[in-house]
Amino acid sequence: MTSATFAVVLLAGGTSACGEGPASNSPNQGSPRVTPATAVAKAATNSERITSLHYRVTGTVPDMGRLEAEASMNTEPLTMSMKMNATDQGRDRQLEVRFVDEVMYVSGSAIDFEKLDGKSWFSADPAVWGRSAGDNQSYGILPRQIEGNPAVQSTILTASKDVRSIGMETIDGTRTTHYRGTVTSNGIGAARDAAASEAARERQINSLDQFTALRIEGTLTIDLWIGDDNHTRQFRMRGDTYAARSGEGKPLEIVDGEPLDLTFTFLDVNQPTTIKAPPSADTADLGAQVDETQAG
Repeated sequence: MTSATFAVVLLAGGTSACGEGPASNSPNQGSPRVTPATAVAKAATNSERITSLHYRVTGTVPDMGRLEAEASMNTEPLTMSMKMNATDQGRDRQLEVRFVDEVMYVSGSAIDFEKLDGKSWFSADPAVWGRSAGDNQSYGILPRQIEGNPAVQSTILTASKDVRSIGMETIDGTRTTHYRGTVTSNGIGAARDAAASEAARERQINSLDQFTALRIEGTLTIDLWIGDDNHTRQFRMRGDTYAARSGEGKPLEIVDGEPLDLTFTFLDVNQPTTIKAPPSADTADLGAQVDETQAG
């Protein structure tokens, strides 16, 4: 089942969503000064310990435009629930998406309800979210840029050679230090090769994979807001993207894409989170719909 076929069947309207200088003083009196690179590395290590996360996403992605989303996820087992609204579509484009036991469930006002046979959800499998770029599969419903695990995406700044402190800022009531730097795929590759430990090397391998999924053309700018507890509270990714285009009988061509600008805010970390599949009686099997479409 291809993403294009999925989108034609599923979505109403037949379209798919497709530096090392000293850091600022910590507000805690007596806290030692650390370099920006050290602060970012500590936050990355803590992000690896995230087992569940409640987060918010705002910004723009290629092909969809402005979006807002709120999601919860678990790492073991890997599950996710997201409510997303594409606000640049000129009409109501709300979706609720869940990933449970490698099955994706989709509902919302963007669904073509005529194909649901009176039910509220579509299901599709196999479907994977939050893994490597090659493994993720949301059939074109989620933009590639939010198919990745945000806890992993937040560690990409560790590969920056120009990370610097911007200053102190408050994020959702929490005092943070704001850092900024730029990253390229070559920079992540160099950080991977220079990693001093297996854990650091694995982090850079994951970061390079996440960078690839973003389809960044050139340089990615990342802002990272870190609390006094060395935990990431928010990060922002900005950059130009590339796209693949092909015409009938023509080879695949890489062209300039649209800008990416996404902000992820961590609302709750490592809090009990339960994500369940919708009732089977209220779920339509997408596979049967695709078979009908392809037969027609």
